[in-house]
Amino acid sequence: MPVPVVAVIGAGQAGFQAAASLRDGGFAGRILLIGDEPALPYQRPPLSKSYLAGQSGVDDLWLRPAEFYAKQQIDLIYGDAVTKIDRGERRLHLASGIELSWSDLILATGAGCRLLPVPGAELDGVYALRTLPEADALRQRLNGSSEVVVVGAGFIGLEFAAVALAAGARVHIIEITHHPMGRVVSATVSRFFAEAHIGWGAEVALGTGLARILGAGGRVIGVETTGGRRIPADLVLICIGVSPNAGLARDAGLAVDNGIVVDEYLRTSDPAISAIGDCANFPTPFASSRVRLESVQNAVDQGRCIADRLSGRPAPYEKVPWFWSDQGDLKLQIAGITTGHDNSVLRGNPADRNFSVFCFRGARLIGVESVNRTADHVVARRLLAGKPRLSPEQAADESYDLRGHARRLSDH
Repeated sequence: MPVPVVAVIGAGQAGFQAAASLRDGGFAGRILLIGDEPALPYQRPPLSKSYLAGQSGVDDLWLRPAEFYAKQQIDLIYGDAVTKIDRGERRLHLASGIELSWSDLILATGAGCRLLPVPGAELDGVYALRTLPEADALRQRLNGSSEVVVVGAGFIGLEFAAVALAAGARVHIIEITHHPMGRVVSATVSRFFAEAHIGWGAEVALGTGLARILGAGGRVIGVETTGGRRIPADLVLICIGVSPNAGLARDAGLAVDNGIVVDEYLRTSDPAISAIGDCANFPTPFASSRVRLESVQNAVDQGRCIADRLSGRPAPYEKVPWFWSDQGDLKLQIAGITTGHDNSVLRGNPADRNFSVFCFRGARLIGVESVNRTADHVVARRLLAGKPRLSPEQAADESYDLRGHARRLSDH
């Protein structure tokens, strides 16, 4: 009887977790883990935080040391890209000319930075931040930069801005919407972080786009906004979001719609192929429609879920989503998905830099955004994992015992 082969395309957090969990779960077949970056699988979150700030080194990034893969009998192929999926023959074609057979395939292809098609985007000193080489280049360039422009006020942009401010640079943040991180947080938290960055010394221009990047001798010297203003810059970071890497899936004839479409078991339109992590568009009980989430939690939990199914323990994916972002002395933690809430209440005071926003849709708690308030975050994850019977009045009452409330719910 042929030995089953699970091939994982993508050696980021999701792909690594799927491979490691397969082995942990007793899968005895062959495991192929294929990554196109010429490095061991590594963590991405520190790239815009501790690693960029020089507070951690490259060895702190590895998800596991090299010997782990040999010990676990995971065939790690890195620095080689899959160019074609042959569903009929169940073979993968790699850029190096290698062909590999598989019985089950996991797509963990992640996402790539969106490009900004403006004049000057090719100049020296204009960066994106997604990969280790990009982080290395940015870290080196930041040391000699005094004028930094950040285009896009999402998590990555604001995390980088905080590091650049701490390094002594003058920082200008340009955001085309009026709400930093507005795609994922409430207006209260968005406004709080905008004011925090201004307080740290950043200039924040909301409702402003980038018209072009100015250069001289092939190097960036500034930017021009859509309003005609010119801002000096010797470093420009473009971080306007990501797009799912779904090209391989699309070319293979799989369903694609803002990512690779999967069911509640993370199966694509071909039941022998699954998709997980940043590239997967999946149904969840924590949102009113399908979602695609970019988070370590989602990558890890989906990796474990698919490993359980391929090891004979199938279960639908229903984990509580959670996220975090470290900016300066502020830790933002989000439990659930707060997009689409129609009511919110404060617990704590933003002036104290220690508060939570409890977000409701109707009478139902759908998510909690906490700033420097980890205890609320932990309780929120417990509440959302069950039936979150919590009223706005209870959430807003500082004297109300949230931990006891969550315990009572879990006991029933």
